Amino acid sequence: MSGELGTTNLLLGIMAAVSVLEVLVIIGMGVAGFRAYRRVIGLVDGIETRQVAPTMARVNAILDDVKTVTATVKEETERVDRAVHATMERIDDTAERVRSNVRARTRAVVGVVRGLRAAMEVMLH
Repeated sequence: MSGELGTTNLLLGIMAAVSVLEVLVIIGMGVAGFRAYRRVIGLVDGIETRQVAPTMARVNAILDDVKTVTATVKEETERVDRAVHATMERIDDTAERVRSNVRARTRAVVGVVRGLRAAMEVMLH
């Protein structure tokens, strides 16, 4: 029986050694994975610092310029709109004054013409 236990003990020892090797390989893979993760994060931070941050600064500057231009255009549009409305009101007022002046000046002439017409009708009938 002692021969059989020797073989069993040898196989158990080999299995224990293999298990220790497996644990060491898994720990090594974990360490390598963590180092790769840190390296990738470092690269991403570097790219962000060199590429993304300046681009974002330019984009923000452009957006600020667009905001300023939009505000200026809005103000100018409102000013032009007020000017157009004021001009239209003045044109309407002027047209009304011209109409009333023409009526006032032609009223006497129209009265005379109507009177002459009435007189001619009376004389012809």
